[in-house]
Order: sequence, then structure tokens, then C-alpha cells
Amino acid sequence: MLSLPEVLDALVVDVDGWMPLFVVLREGTRLDDGLVKRIAARVREDCSPRHVPNEVHAVPEIPRTLSGKALEIPVKRILEGADPASAASRDSLRNPAALDWFSQFAAQRPVSRT
Repeated sequence: MLSLPEVLDALVVDVDGWMPLFVVLREGTRLDDGLVKRIAARVREDCSPRHVPNEVHAVPEIPRTLSGKALEIPVKRILEGADPASAASRDSLRNPAALDWFSQFAAQRPVSRT
């Protein structure tokens, strides 16, 4: 999906079979049904139908380590209900405030996705 001009960055995690995709959009781009469908089509074509995310959410930024690696496992743990302070050391992050969005998102969602 990073080949789509509207998507600057992305992170997908598998939380017990629930696969949300988080995208950073180019300024002025809105996450609407059309873009969600184009993202799903791109994933279906480039990967497989089983990789199509269950949900797509626009985020301000993807949390990354100082070396630039996306924090898939810490985000997954936060979405599973872990305390954000135990999921990742903020001192080891390039953009520690990026975790705050995921913490707020997780707090508003039920832990069980089944």
C-alpha cells in the first residue's frame, strides 16, 4: 500500500486474528471509503486476500525506534491491553509521542475481537 500516493507510512498488526492497518496519509488526504477500497485491492493484488486488513485507521505517525524500525510488537501489545510503559521504552524511540495515539485507541476498544 506504500505505493499508493496517498499513503506515506503504514503498520499492520495481527491481534488474535484481527488485523488493523494504520496509515499515515499525505497532507490533504482523507481516509474515505474509496481509499480504503483501493488499499484493500492493493493488498489483495500484491499479497493475498488473507492479508487484507479488517480495518484501516489514519494515524498521525507510526512509532519507530531510533534506527527507524516500526514498532509492530509494542503496538500489538498495547492493542492487546498491555500498559504502554511496559510495551516499549520511550527513550529508545525516535518519536515516543506516536505511542500515545495507540494507547488512546486501545483504551476506547474492547480487548476481545472475537
